[in-house]
Parts: sequence; structure tokens; C-alpha cells
Amino acid sequence: MEEDSNTSFEDDFEGQAVHTGPKGVINDWRKFKLESQDNDTLPLSKKEILKQMSTPRRSFSKEDKETRDRFCRKMSMQEYELIQDEQEDESCLQKYRKRCMQDMHQRLSFGPKYGYVCELQDGEQFLEAIEKERKTTTVIVHIYEDGIKGCSALNNSLTCLAAEYATVKFCKIRASDTGAGDRFSNEVLPTLLVYKGGELLSNFISISEQFNEEFFAVDVESFLNEYGLLPERELPALGNGDADEQDVE
Repeated sequence: MEEDSNTSFEDDFEGQAVHTGPKGVINDWRKFKLESQDNDTLPLSKKEILKQMSTPRRSFSKEDKETRDRFCRKMSMQEYELIQDEQEDESCLQKYRKRCMQDMHQRLSFGPKYGYVCELQDGEQFLEAIEKERKTTTVIVHIYEDGIKGCSALNNSLTCLAAEYATVKFCKIRASDTGAGDRFSNEVLPTLLVYKGGELLSNFISISEQFNEEFFAVDVESFLNEYGLLPERELPALGNGDADEQDVE
């Protein structure tokens, strides 16, 4: 009699159990997992197992208990596969978030992207690079000559910076090609000119004197940042690995 009372207390409509304890919570999760699965992609065998998992029945005979134990072992493997699927979903979600962040950054980064140093051939190209560029774009022009101390090192440094600051237009031109070679004698080279909106912001003559005999991109970067001539660095590109996932979190 007591056994029948317990059975009626745990059974609800259509024979489903009312779950309140830890086991009930697990069974409710199983049912929720079944309902949330895509019926078109979930294999029939897995769907059937989940359905049986979500509607447990009481078993009283020894034979039924053994059958149930064997069935539970099979269910554990199915649950493991579902957990693995969830972990893969989480990994995809992390990558999706990073992709959204990168896309948003690109949309907010107004203007064209360069990423290289443009070689100007003559004075006309020099003027076009300054006057026909967007008003929001910073244009940095290196005036140099081959064989002049510091010019080669500055060209190498600007090549590195161009890759780091893709929204800045980096250019170089030989002094003899500007059409104003008398203004750019060897004594003032290398010269760095910075423009924005067609206006000259800064003019650094013999800029190599600001550095040690050997200088690198980081030295030129620090110098330009002191004058507020460089924007913030670009966000790193989307990649794979644990480090990337931690960045999102």
C-alpha cells in the first residue's frame, strides 16, 4: 500500500515524474536538452535515448533494475557526446565574439587602409598625396637621398610603422624628385613632413639627429607619439588558440 502511495506521488500526468531533488533536476535538464535539439540534425537513436532519459519510470523487479543499469551506462556515453557538443559550441561562440569585435573596429576605423610606404616619383605625386587625401588621414612624408646617413634606417623604420598604423599614409620621395631640391639639401636630410587635411602639422629636418647613431622603428614611434602624430594601434587580427579566447573574456 505504501509502495502504491509513493508511486502515485511521484507520477504526474501521462506517467511523467514530478522532479524536486537532485536527480529530478538532472532529468529536467535532460528533457530540456531534448526539446532544444534540432530535430533535423539530431540522430534518431540519440533523440530516442534522450526521450527515455527525460521520462524515467520506477522499476521494482531485479530484471528491470539490471536492464535499467545497462541502459544508464549507454546514456552516459550519449550525455558525454552532448557535453562535448556544448564545448564545441562555446568555442564557436568565442570565435564569433572576436569576429564581431574585429568587424566593429573596422567599421569605426574611418578612412582607407594602407599598411605600406608609398614611393612618390615626382613633385606632382607629392602634391596629390597631400592635397587629395581625406581630411581625417594623417600623411607622413620622408624626404631622403641614397647614401645620406640616417635615410636608410628611417625608411626601414617607416616600413615597420606602416604595417602597425594602417590608417596612416606613409610616403617617401627623393629630394631630387620633389622639384624643390634646393630646399632639401643634404644637410637637412632625412626630413620628415607630417600633413593632415592638406595642412603641414610638423616639419622635422635632420630628424636622425634626434636618435642614437643606430635607431629603430620603436624609437621613431616614440618620437612621433610625443607630438601626438600617431593614432592608437590597430587591434590584433583574429586568430586561434587559448590566448585569443582569454582576450575575449
